[in-house]
Amino acid sequence: MRKRSEELVNFFKSNSGIVRFSAVLKAGFHPDLLKILEKEKKVEKIARGLYKLDNHDFGEYPDLVVASFQAPRGVICLLSALSFHEATVEIPKYVDIAIPRGTHAYRIKYPPVRFYRFDYKAWEAGVEEYKTEDYKIKVYNLAKTIADCFKFRNKIGMNVARESLKVAITEKNIRANEIMQYAKICRVDGIIKPILEAML
Repeated sequence: MRKRSEELVNFFKSNSGIVRFSAVLKAGFHPDLLKILEKEKKVEKIARGLYKLDNHDFGEYPDLVVASFQAPRGVICLLSALSFHEATVEIPKYVDIAIPRGTHAYRIKYPPVRFYRFDYKAWEAGVEEYKTEDYKIKVYNLAKTIADCFKFRNKIGMNVARESLKVAITEKNIRANEIMQYAKICRVDGIIKPILEAML
């Protein structure tokens, strides 16, 4: 049993420290082994069917990684994406995740998550995959994030949207026409265009 426990720990390590319950079973390990490792505080259950090695380092963006594992179709958006791109001084209280309208929102206990439902065209536009340590997370690029912030300005605040637009143009070298391309998809081009014109 001890040998199998060590093998399961190694299985976690070979999967970057985070494993689904279904993968544990598929690899031929008995569920009781997980319970033993939990009792020994070697493994921690972080969500239904999701386990991680205790004290495992998820790199610079642990909340984004853990949330992404639990919402595989989700894309990091709005304030969380602004923060990821270092285009805001706001500190997100939640991990903001976009999912396609009409799909099920996963119940996530940790980290705190706020789901936003995007229509399909807006959901699939501007998605980029970033590698952080051994993990991949999907985050909207900054130009798309700006358009989203104006779309959801009533939720995150018009001042945050305006300030992030200014940072994107003046500090992050994002082109105005790129922002307008996504603004059209999000149907906020009429709102962003005059602000951009006044800025440039």
